[in-house]
Amino acid sequence: MSTTVRECATCRKPVAPRAENPAYPFCSKRCRMVDLGRWLGEEYRVPDRQADEQEDELPAGQHPERTDGDA
Repeated sequence: MSTTVRECATCRKPVAPRAENPAYPFCSKRCRMVDLGRWLGEEYRVPDRQADEQEDELPAGQHPERTDGDA
């Protein structure tokens, strides 16, 4: 079994394994709280897939391949 050294997502320091580190996957409680603050401050965002798809759609009646009689 290989041991991969993980890096803290906040400060990039090595992270101790989960069994030894209650702040895992961060190196410390401080880094965990910094990350939480970034989520709460909306620095991180999960893209809204539906909004992206809707932006690509043309409003009804403006589709270049449809005529007024097409449904």
